[in-house]
Amino acid sequence: MKYDGAIIRPPSEAHSLLLQVTVGCSHNKCTFCPAYKEKKFRIKTDAEIEEDILEASHYGRIDKVFLCDGDALIIPQERLEKILLSIRKNIRGLDRIGVYANAKSILRKSAAELARLRDMGLGIIYFGVESGNDEVLLNIRKGADRAKLATAGKRVKESGIPLSVTVLLGIGGVEKSMEHARDTASLLTEIDPEYVGALTVMVVPGTPLWESYTDGSFRLPDKFGLIAELGAMIEHSDFSNCFFTSNHASNYLPVRARLPGDKKRILGIINKIIQSGDSGVLKPEFLRAL
Repeated sequence: MKYDGAIIRPPSEAHSLLLQVTVGCSHNKCTFCPAYKEKKFRIKTDAEIEEDILEASHYGRIDKVFLCDGDALIIPQERLEKILLSIRKNIRGLDRIGVYANAKSILRKSAAELARLRDMGLGIIYFGVESGNDEVLLNIRKGADRAKLATAGKRVKESGIPLSVTVLLGIGGVEKSMEHARDTASLLTEIDPEYVGALTVMVVPGTPLWESYTDGSFRLPDKFGLIAELGAMIEHSDFSNCFFTSNHASNYLPVRARLPGDKKRILGIINKIIQSGDSGVLKPEFLRAL
């Protein structure tokens, strides 16, 4: 299996075969993200992809495949269908294929095209929305406003592909902390995804966000401010049936909740931690990671 540069995948794809079909990210402008800055975006050739698929066919049973890098859904429909067909033809025991996506890549495909990908094995889309606040989205150069994010998320839902949405605690800074949290909860309610993963922004040297952090124009909420954001997102969201987690390595407080059923219990835990002011119950700084 050949990889170009470092490979990033969702926590839930830890045991998946990682098949790199694109290099880098088609957007690659978000101010907080250091992941693909050293990579020039390209779609791998059919020959490169097929070689890796055929190699994987000798590995034995593989339950899940995740298509890397940052935005594999951007691959044109016909080529992506060929990749999915080859995976299903050559890899035994396959249960699910997963992929990262952004608003641009989703909106380039119709609900019918997405449904066709679903029928060919695409079993989950990971969609980073980060925030539901338009000012925050503009500041972080997300490349889409709230309306586009909502339309993209609902299109995935319409297609029948399970949707996992990622949001970022702290990305609104101190000034827009609660506004960011409530607007994000409102966006999540509008999309109503099956899964939500809350991560905490980590300010990485070399990124534009780091520059704003060091010159003082961006101030990150403290630990309890970030936990308060998490509580506000949960409190103000209204899901049909969502598995909500904050168990990523970046977070101070790991949460696993089935919403709406677990809302009261989780909010009770969060409020108790905030009221106690005891940082000893939170993840220590040295254990946090991207």
